[in-house]
Amino acid sequence: MSSIETRTRHVSGEHSAEICRRTKIKACHNASPGSAAGGGCAFDGAKVVLQPITDVAHLVHAPLACEGNSWDNRGAASSGPVLWRTSFTTDLTELEIVTGDSERKLLKAIREIKEGYAPAAIFVYGTCVTELIGDDIAAVCRHAAQKFAIPVVPVKSPGFGGSKNLGSRLAGEALLEHVIGTIGADDSGPHDINILGEFNLSGEFWLVKPLLDRLGIRVRACIPGDARYAEVASAHRSRAAMIVCSTALINLARKMEERWDIPFFEGSFYGISSTSESLRRIAQLLVKKGAGFALLHHVEALLAEEEERAWKKLEVYRRRLEGKRVHLNTGGVKSWSIVHALIEIGMEIVGTSVRKSTVRDKERIKLMLKDENQLHQSMAASELYVMLREHKPDIMLSGGRTQFVALEAKIPWLDVNQERQHAYAGYEGMVELARQIDLAIHNPVWAQLREPAPWKQFVTAAKPAERTAFISTSAFEATRGFH
Repeated sequence: MSSIETRTRHVSGEHSAEICRRTKIKACHNASPGSAAGGGCAFDGAKVVLQPITDVAHLVHAPLACEGNSWDNRGAASSGPVLWRTSFTTDLTELEIVTGDSERKLLKAIREIKEGYAPAAIFVYGTCVTELIGDDIAAVCRHAAQKFAIPVVPVKSPGFGGSKNLGSRLAGEALLEHVIGTIGADDSGPHDINILGEFNLSGEFWLVKPLLDRLGIRVRACIPGDARYAEVASAHRSRAAMIVCSTALINLARKMEERWDIPFFEGSFYGISSTSESLRRIAQLLVKKGAGFALLHHVEALLAEEEERAWKKLEVYRRRLEGKRVHLNTGGVKSWSIVHALIEIGMEIVGTSVRKSTVRDKERIKLMLKDENQLHQSMAASELYVMLREHKPDIMLSGGRTQFVALEAKIPWLDVNQERQHAYAGYEGMVELARQIDLAIHNPVWAQLREPAPWKQFVTAAKPAERTAFISTSAFEATRGFH
């Protein structure tokens, strides 16, 4: 077995038990002073998790800036409703806060949204200001739900409560308490699953869902990517679940298992072997819950077909990318899942960020990489620049925040965070990722950029006497028009 094949096995099911024994998983950590400004506050985390539910109106009970800074912060895609793209806020003013009119204004806003947009439900987000002044958002939501005959869900997520990860957890708690289990489903079957923590960025879940459809597996609820309120409300009728981003909704997966006996596992759709392993684990859980054993045979046949097709397409890119050095500056589930995908095509990882990664995420990375020093937390732009100059990777994969650090270091860059324009999940997504990396690395502009400017080349190559004469003549020509 080659070294690449050996290393890619480290995220498969055979190592899951080892990781579980070695780690005690925590959903999130306490925020350090100032961290909310750079990495997002609890409100931002809750909004990120819930906003992709497409037929829901998301109402932010706060001054205008809270919604203005959080709208469209994640490039999720919808196959239907576009209501989630509409921004709603109560736009509280100082006068309304002082006079105590904020709760009345919230009730009025709920009525206007219900009458003007007829959403499937309304999610109301509590923020720093409304928590500090003591608004009883839960009571207002209960009253509005009875008065207007529409589900109104309170999401208590004040930014001062903690980090973005905590906000994701609070969003999961809101779904568990007020949404999931509120709609019964008479059509539940033995092949129903939930996908948790999948945001459908750039529509990438649409590259995976056809594979599940071919196996006869129905995604009852993908939370939150391209979800509908009724799907989320009936998610308790599923037989199994897969969690993609454990940082976001691990608490939701655990409590759904406790309450409704829905087993789950953590997986990834980034990379060939990770996609295959995730589909295989889904089938295994469904069989344990009563599905026919024939499902396992169908899965293996599908995996063999799709893997052969994907590797054939990847061969041309693998020859061009094998041995290339890459620095990954992202976080969460991508800190290990994309590392695994890059190793599959023969690339060398010189460093990866573990910002917002769980303990289990970090353990997975350590199993794949040779040196623990290749792991780093979030760092200042100046420190990242120094690291890039020292390690000299062939490309950096990150989000838009560090794009210009890579460009300043004259290193190719590719966006793999939520702002990206391409889908990288599944077999076709892996081929697209390799194609985009190849285009970035072999763009001819980088060779030109790293060479000295033509005038510097001339000055460097000239003899000392010629160089002095050239500089004197250039200075004379430059100033001649001013005499």
